[in-house]
Amino acid sequence: MKINKKRWIQSGIALACSFAIVLSVFPVSADNEEINSLENQSSALESQLAGINEDILALSDQISTTEMQVEMLNGEIARTSDELAAAEENEAKQYEDMKTRIKYMYEHGNATLLEMLFSAESMADFLNKADFIENLSEYDRNSLNELQAIHAEIEERQATLETQQASMTDLQEQLESQQAELQAKASATSTNLADVQARLERAREEEAARIAAEEAARKAAQEAAAREAAAQQTSASSGNGSSGSSGNGSSNSSGGYDNSIINSGQMNASADDVTLLASIIQCEAYQSYDSLLAVATVIMNRVESPRFPNTIRGVVYASGQFEPVWTGRLDSVLASGPTSLSRRVAQDAINGARLSAVSDCYYFLYAHGSGREGVVIGDNVFFQSW
Repeated sequence: MKINKKRWIQSGIALACSFAIVLSVFPVSADNEEINSLENQSSALESQLAGINEDILALSDQISTTEMQVEMLNGEIARTSDELAAAEENEAKQYEDMKTRIKYMYEHGNATLLEMLFSAESMADFLNKADFIENLSEYDRNSLNELQAIHAEIEERQATLETQQASMTDLQEQLESQQAELQAKASATSTNLADVQARLERAREEEAARIAAEEAARKAAQEAAAREAAAQQTSASSGNGSSGSSGNGSSNSSGGYDNSIINSGQMNASADDVTLLASIIQCEAYQSYDSLLAVATVIMNRVESPRFPNTIRGVVYASGQFEPVWTGRLDSVLASGPTSLSRRVAQDAINGARLSAVSDCYYFLYAHGSGREGVVIGDNVFFQSW
């Protein structure tokens, strides 16, 4: 009966481990790549949309300026038209006055002019009257010429203003067309951005569900392993009778590994480095000194190796290396603060403490169901190379 029960427990553990293995081989990197790709697309579309909105604002300012200039030109054209009308009226009046004088002179002939000249009382008076007649004719000619020049100048000004007005109107139409195109582009970009953000949200939800499933499988495997260990211990106790010290002798408190501590030399680290190291080892190991120091030893081995970044932060945040970094568990521990034991182990590791059993290891995985050969400490298996 005990054998059947043991086989049943072992079958349950195998099933739980198999489930954990199946979950562990899900396309984690593919999911992360999709999320990263969608995040990059979202960021790019947001930047593009911001640039388009800035261009629309700039065009709006140009359109407003152009509208103001067109309005100013319209005012100048109206004023020039009024001046042209006044000049034409003066020209017409001057022309009518001149025609009246010419008509008078023609109807009365030269007799009137001669009478005016011969009525002079002296030579000086004669010359003055002769100059007056000549100046009167010259005045008419000059006045007419001056009015014609003013009329031509005003016409030229009006033509120039109308040309400028047409140019500004064309520019205004071009700017409004560009603004309409940018607004259409902004609308399309907003639609694309909304689509990418929706896909990103779905991808994040799927990733969170996958991680939750893996965590559930991991816990199930741990519980099954604990039940198996308890069952085996009960079976062994029953088989050995009451003699607990016979058989293999005393138990190894280190769990079958060398739990001695060696010193590798102290390194310079800030308070933030201590907190970060304490938080990541808390996420990755049981709250026991050896389990925490084993993970800390691997991290410090990487810091001291030329194959990895040479800082604690660089090692912890290296792309795809530590699951708590990209699932958010590390941020959660950093926010609440690591335990005092985690801090003590982190400080000891920075001061040079290394767990001898894993002093040459650079990697670790969750032990149950991993199939990796290595040193098992806590729930992790540690090994030298991938």
